[in-house]
Amino acid sequence: MKAVVWHGQEDVRVDEIADPVIREPTDAIVRVTSSAICGSDLHLYAKLGAVMREGDVLGHEAMGVVEEVGSAVEHIRPGDRVVIPFNISCGSCFFCERELYSQCETTRDTGILPRRASLLGRGKGASLFGYTHLYGAVPGGQADYLRVPQAHFGPIPVPEGAPDTRYLFLSDVLPTAWQAVVYADVPSGGTAAVFGLGPIGQMCARIALLRGAGRVIGIDRVPARLAMAARHGVETIDEDAVDGTHEVVVELTGGRGADSVIDAVGMEAHGSILDAVLQMTKIQLDRTHALWQCMRSVRRGGTLSLSGVYGGPVQLFPLGDLFDMGVTLRMGQANVRRWVPEILPLLEDDADPLGIGDLTTHELPLDAAPQAYAMFQRKENGCVKVVLHPDNGVGRARGMGAQSAE
Repeated sequence: MKAVVWHGQEDVRVDEIADPVIREPTDAIVRVTSSAICGSDLHLYAKLGAVMREGDVLGHEAMGVVEEVGSAVEHIRPGDRVVIPFNISCGSCFFCERELYSQCETTRDTGILPRRASLLGRGKGASLFGYTHLYGAVPGGQADYLRVPQAHFGPIPVPEGAPDTRYLFLSDVLPTAWQAVVYADVPSGGTAAVFGLGPIGQMCARIALLRGAGRVIGIDRVPARLAMAARHGVETIDEDAVDGTHEVVVELTGGRGADSVIDAVGMEAHGSILDAVLQMTKIQLDRTHALWQCMRSVRRGGTLSLSGVYGGPVQLFPLGDLFDMGVTLRMGQANVRRWVPEILPLLEDDADPLGIGDLTTHELPLDAAPQAYAMFQRKENGCVKVVLHPDNGVGRARGMGAQSAE
């Protein structure tokens, strides 16, 4: 089969590799119809080479058609159309029983660098598809076929008929954004500020409005992202057009700051005073520019929600200031299955209340993955979200791949 394979920093290729097979009774094999490139994939593409290995298969946002199931898998069967959550969870361990699926004890610590891989010495969370040797080294979904461990619980059956892009984002984008907004605890009629208007930030802004925010302020520097957010009722700030983004947010909120602030950027943020040094030395550290802007934009007694991925320690964290201001801080990878019951009815609504039809900007064949990664990283051609379609016969037969295959 074909798969998107990591060969080094900013070097991904579409290679022929062996087809996956059932290994455990709880496995399934899914023929992939669509797989998206996530902003977190850019961390692997350009920053996290130390925890990657040449030959790793990328991708953690995938859906497709079930080809085969193990003997312990009962809720799906061959021919079913399913979305695959990006975190691999068993559904029955201590944490899964508490709907903390990103912390699943059954699948965590399966990488080659387990408990040494965090400052707290407690390893990492649940295994993830296509996301480093810290998170299980599980082959990802940017491929013709995907082996799905814990398939007795994880895969989400979805209806036939609608385009993949209506349901694909149940794999990551929508649950991540939904959790970020819930964690942000936006008061009814209150103001939320969203830093970063990539796919996660776009959906955070829309979900916040849907859930009762009176006002959402979105911050980015990319014209296509700003325009997309504005189409959905978001007040936008072009970071490149102002001196001090946080000062503008504070001014727009009566001098107090936003009730709730969401960091939808993470370690890829530009604008840090260290950027020039990083470029010269090739040291790959977290860029905390967006995080600092978020902390400076939240009001006293407000809430800061982090959905952007950070990979390591943040120096000079202003704990004392946050304590003095009474700020609540919540964060973490999305517990995907926890939020699906709330999100799925919105996707089944033909009125499209979340504006899912206005998120994917590029649909391309799997073979175009190297160019797609470069375009997404450089934010070229109005690129906000890329969906890749394998040429394995399913996407085209279901009407999903016509645009991407030509």
